[in-house]
Amino acid sequence: MAGHIQDRWYKTATGPDGKPVRTKTERYGTGMRYRARYIAPDGTERSKSFPDRRKREAEQWRANLEADMARGAYVSPRAGQITFQQFAEEWMRSQDADPLTRESVESRLRLHAFPHIGQRPMASFTPSHIRSWLRTLEENRLAAAYRRVIFAHVSTVFTAAVEDRIIHENPCRARSVKAPRLDPKKVVPWSYEQVRAVRTALDDRYRVLVDLAAGCGLRQGEAFGLGVDDVDFENGTLHVVRQVKLLRWRPVFALPKGGKVRHVPLPDSVAASLTAHLTRCPPADAKLPWRTLDGPAVSVPLICRSPAGAAIDRNPFNKQFWRPALVAGGITPGPGNGMHALRHFYASVLLDAGESIKALSEYLGHADPAFTLRTYTHLMPSSDSRTRSAVDALFTEPSRSDGPSTAPVDSEGR
Repeated sequence: MAGHIQDRWYKTATGPDGKPVRTKTERYGTGMRYRARYIAPDGTERSKSFPDRRKREAEQWRANLEADMARGAYVSPRAGQITFQQFAEEWMRSQDADPLTRESVESRLRLHAFPHIGQRPMASFTPSHIRSWLRTLEENRLAAAYRRVIFAHVSTVFTAAVEDRIIHENPCRARSVKAPRLDPKKVVPWSYEQVRAVRTALDDRYRVLVDLAAGCGLRQGEAFGLGVDDVDFENGTLHVVRQVKLLRWRPVFALPKGGKVRHVPLPDSVAASLTAHLTRCPPADAKLPWRTLDGPAVSVPLICRSPAGAAIDRNPFNKQFWRPALVAGGITPGPGNGMHALRHFYASVLLDAGESIKALSEYLGHADPAFTLRTYTHLMPSSDSRTRSAVDALFTEPSRSDGPSTAPVDSEGR
């Protein structure tokens, strides 16, 4: 590697006899004595200064850079001077993710990362800075699950910086840095009576939404985006191909969460509810842009629409219809009691009936069956209960016909 160590306190000149003579420079005794110079991979000259008695350190620093360049691991010392916020904003502009996902990431970083670590140069981060920032988020009383998501975003930014040769290591991956732990709360599904009470309390035009969520496992936006053409009454199947989601507070059509289209069994009871609803409230086209606010307009004959005939906006719906229905049904509005609670009910019914985790994961549209298992494993009938039921069934007298019609439950009602 081209370069050398310059001693700025001395210079070499030619003496009267023509031989080289080492003499003091005007800088002698002041400032940094040694300057290590090298040529970076981009062809530019870079340098770093060291004080007196540190020549060996300067040589070691230059040798390390030479080794990094030889194995393709060189990181420019100047690159790390960019701040976390500057690099994160540049990184976000280069992402081609779903617009709503990108907007969510930008919002979380802007609110919870930039004010605390945004102005620190990337190369100056240590694990202690990340631990201190995480402690600040906890003191601000952010939910553990939300803190975990924010931490994942920040870690992704640092990983991108490592790959771009801005820094050597991701401080979020240090052994001393722990991602926020999730609150050890288990999903407690609503009872059938609670589902029925909320359904009864809802405006008649929206009751079918409860059937779609509790009977087919649809997410709120997926139920809002379900069109007549997505229902196959003849084969008993729902095609979940879109959702209504908000982008900058405005509704758009988009693929279901994770871009995962799926097909869900349509029970006869839900099919009957849909048929009755369509008789009372005939479908009509609703037009929204696809995926982005300036995307192509798409018309869909929606099964459920707002009183004005447009696609349903979740914010007015939740405030004007869902929350009053919760109160009327004896349920306290708040976390865990949104329409997502109906998906938990759906999962509990299927598991109680003996459905497999793999099938349930597909019906719910989860990316990984392991996530489904972690979320709902406590709702599965215990092995002890299955063993007792299997043996009891074997030794039950043939004349008996009052056996269980659903999957057994344990002593805790799971």
